[in-house]
Amino acid sequence: MGPIGFTWLLPLSLLLRCFSSRVLIVAGFSFYRLPSLLKMWRSSTPLTSLQLRRFLLRCFSSSSSSSSSLVRSYCLRPTSYLDLYSLSSPQRHFTPPSFPLSRRFSSQPNDSADDDLFQIAESLSFELLTDTDSEPVPIIQRLQRSFSHITPSPPLILQTLNISPDAGRSVLGFYKWLSSNPKFAHSDETLSFFVDYFGRRKDFKATHEVLVDGRDFAGAKTLESAVDRLVRAGRVTQVVSFFDRMEVDYGFRRDRESLTLVISKLCENGFASHAEKMVKNVANEIFPNETICDLLIKGWCVDGKLDEAKRLAEEMYRGGFGIGTLAYNSILDCVCKLCRKKDPFRLESEAEKILVDMDVAGVPRNVETFNVLITNLCKIRKTEDAMKLFYRMGEWGCYPNETTFLVLTRSLYQAARVGEGDEMIDRMKSAGFGDALDKKAYYGFIKILCGIERIDHAMTVFAKMKEDGCKPGIKTYDLLMGKLCAHGRIDKANALSSEAVDRGVPVEPKSYKLDPRFVKKPTVAKKEKKRETFPEKMARKRSRLKKIRLSYVKKPKRRAI
Repeated sequence: MGPIGFTWLLPLSLLLRCFSSRVLIVAGFSFYRLPSLLKMWRSSTPLTSLQLRRFLLRCFSSSSSSSSSLVRSYCLRPTSYLDLYSLSSPQRHFTPPSFPLSRRFSSQPNDSADDDLFQIAESLSFELLTDTDSEPVPIIQRLQRSFSHITPSPPLILQTLNISPDAGRSVLGFYKWLSSNPKFAHSDETLSFFVDYFGRRKDFKATHEVLVDGRDFAGAKTLESAVDRLVRAGRVTQVVSFFDRMEVDYGFRRDRESLTLVISKLCENGFASHAEKMVKNVANEIFPNETICDLLIKGWCVDGKLDEAKRLAEEMYRGGFGIGTLAYNSILDCVCKLCRKKDPFRLESEAEKILVDMDVAGVPRNVETFNVLITNLCKIRKTEDAMKLFYRMGEWGCYPNETTFLVLTRSLYQAARVGEGDEMIDRMKSAGFGDALDKKAYYGFIKILCGIERIDHAMTVFAKMKEDGCKPGIKTYDLLMGKLCAHGRIDKANALSSEAVDRGVPVEPKSYKLDPRFVKKPTVAKKEKKRETFPEKMARKRSRLKKIRLSYVKKPKRRAI
């Protein structure tokens, strides 16, 4: 039987009082390992809560299944502790102990391992976020003192860095502690985690230190992270100088693959002019191929400069290069964007010209070509034309991918064709792209449905989201609760809030506004018109006739005083 999946802590004074008796009986559990615990306590290194928890879990692992069922039968309250006097006194009744729980019992070992990983990452994050002024001991010594028994792993490092965005330069001490840890050896993957972290903070001096220290095991992932963070920070000139000196300073290979990576990052972010200049400067050393030329055309198209893209394409033709499907798809996307911006009615005719040029040049269409057309048609609300193009993809030997299904599903929901949108989701699953239906995709569907006031169908998609194993986040719950309150359905909003609390989602109570369009107007009882009696009718007629006769009488003019 494996260790029971919960964490709990006992007061240290309670354990010290139990050290004298070699056997401690707690609700059917027997601890025969107290001498080893005493030895651990007498050692020079103080016990941490993590060490104590791991030791007690090992003791629980040797217990029988009957004792485990006995613990589950009791109601455990987190504020009560074991009463030793009740154990030693025969006149008192035995009271079952209760220990503070930090999570529920879990029968799945994977969930328990993930929870343990997250708790260790939280402990590491707490040390990294500790103020250096309040804690004079260096971060490396603190980590060595508290986590020497931990074997670091790449998932643990990534989780720690993700939940410590404000740790700053303390992460550099975390990196040095890992380097000095005999149980761990850095790799290209772990080095890229630290490069990504410092790049997000735009701390490129720390990135330089990490790259210099890890030049022996730096590889493609680290290079990609370093270039990507420099480009996204807008440091284009630094990217060029980084490529020039990276072989000498950091040990990266300066070849065509690394050049393609740098050009790709520059062109994806719209720095085509710097990329083209860089290619021309290193052409004598690394001659560009068709892939690099296609990336340059894509860079000009991302920047919205169609004339420059056509100019570069003509230079390629004169140089004996033929542009490929990637370049044509980029030009097609640029043409569609310009038409959407200036004249949406010309989109189909201009796109047809590019497709004809592709056929004349003998460049085959692929699924990305159709994705570009379908995406741009959906953005100008031509969902029906996009669906027709979707059904004709097979004529060119192309089949839809997850992007095609997601774009069409969003467009169908936006057009209030909710039934067809549900069918598209089912078709996506049957085509083998169900993994792409993650939390982000479902949140997009729910947001669209709430935007068109289809709250009932949004709840249906929300239920489907949970059935597919996606765990809704705080943004999903907040969106649905706000829309339910706007519709005046307070009971369902409260039920959704309770569900979020049960699932462990930290939903904060807010005040939501009620939409005036959905306010129920009070029903006013109509007054029944009574039938007039004959005397009442004659009196009404005489009054009316009198008013008519008096209307013809000339009223005397008032004399001026």
